[in-house]
Amino acid sequence: MNPSVRLSVVTGLISGSILLAGNWTFVRGPQGDGTTPEKISAKWPASGPKVLWKVPSELGFSSFAVAGGQVFNLELRTVDGAKQEVVVARDANTGAEQWVKSLGPVKYQGGGDDGTKDNKGGDGPRSTPTWADGKVYVTSAKLVLTCFDAKSGDVVWQKNLMKDFAGRNISWENAASPLVEGGLVYVAGGGVGESLIAFDAKTGEVAWKAFDEIMTHATPTPTTIHGQRQIIFFVKSGLLSVDPKTGKELWRYAFPFRVSTAASPVVAGDTVYCSAGYGVGAGACKVSKSGDTWSAQEVYRFEGNKPLANHWSTPVLHDGHLYGMFQFKEYGDGPVKCVEVATGKVKWEQPGFGPGQVILVGNQVLALGDAGQLVLIEATPSAYKEIARADILDGKCWGTPVVSNGRVYARSTKEAVCLEVK
Repeated sequence: MNPSVRLSVVTGLISGSILLAGNWTFVRGPQGDGTTPEKISAKWPASGPKVLWKVPSELGFSSFAVAGGQVFNLELRTVDGAKQEVVVARDANTGAEQWVKSLGPVKYQGGGDDGTKDNKGGDGPRSTPTWADGKVYVTSAKLVLTCFDAKSGDVVWQKNLMKDFAGRNISWENAASPLVEGGLVYVAGGGVGESLIAFDAKTGEVAWKAFDEIMTHATPTPTTIHGQRQIIFFVKSGLLSVDPKTGKELWRYAFPFRVSTAASPVVAGDTVYCSAGYGVGAGACKVSKSGDTWSAQEVYRFEGNKPLANHWSTPVLHDGHLYGMFQFKEYGDGPVKCVEVATGKVKWEQPGFGPGQVILVGNQVLALGDAGQLVLIEATPSAYKEIARADILDGKCWGTPVVSNGRVYARSTKEAVCLEVK
């Protein structure tokens, strides 16, 4: 068996999800941590990787889920004379639209404002669809969770968190993506006693609901610490880890909230890193377990937007170091940094990226800058080592690039592209 296939299968068995080699099923990748075991070419032509297709893609920062020969994302389109959030399914090989389904009218009240004249009122959907077992799961800006059949676009089931679970949306509305694992769908946004909810992925029935927490814009992180599978929600009170099967609280780490928290927590063994903008800064805690008792003790905390702040860009981890866009509102010029996760020490930084996004492909960081520059960087703490670079998109790029079956899928607020990088 091919090693990448073997790793994907093993990962699927561990997580309880069915993962197919080469699929990018979740905004944070098939393993939920922004990484993929795939390898891509480090030698790009002077003109950049071969473009397999490029199509118009209307407003939004939603990234892609890629599986079963299809790609899925959210866009803001005019439907029946009104601006509506829509799910778009495309052929992964050609970019051709297969189906489009509306999630309802929406008006984005600011958010993501970079001061440009064309950015008033926000730029569209920020959540990304999740694919699992032939279904596509979407949480709308208005906190409506819908399960679609991936091939037909038919609605399998739907839950309105605002109406059915006393939902409490937040400023700029939902940006978190649904997490699907072990036959359950995990979301935040409900009311007292049901602020975190797990639904049966097939039927939509409630598996468990609990807590009185206010959601943030951050997508939950699936992980295993001390042999225990768990889901870490980044809520306004800080990090809250729960047992995926029961919703039982495992541990907490208090962390400040100010205006918006959007980057997901990153797990390095028993250390969990988290960060936010708006002067909050970054911190890390060490998670311990004694018998059945869990605890989290702070390792470090850096207040302010420097040296460490992740506005909405979640870093990736490689060999004890974080790589990502550590900045706050440094549009166009914000740096990529390498940070030692155990201490928070910055090893190096390279400006010129802005608040884009990164993923880890093998031992290489794939970074998409906010001006559409795709850059391959060696994941090493010794120095910034750029391997390849190409300008691939027009428009603003604040979504995550993804790698699936030797291809890069990426988008801006104007267009979407598929590149050959085998």
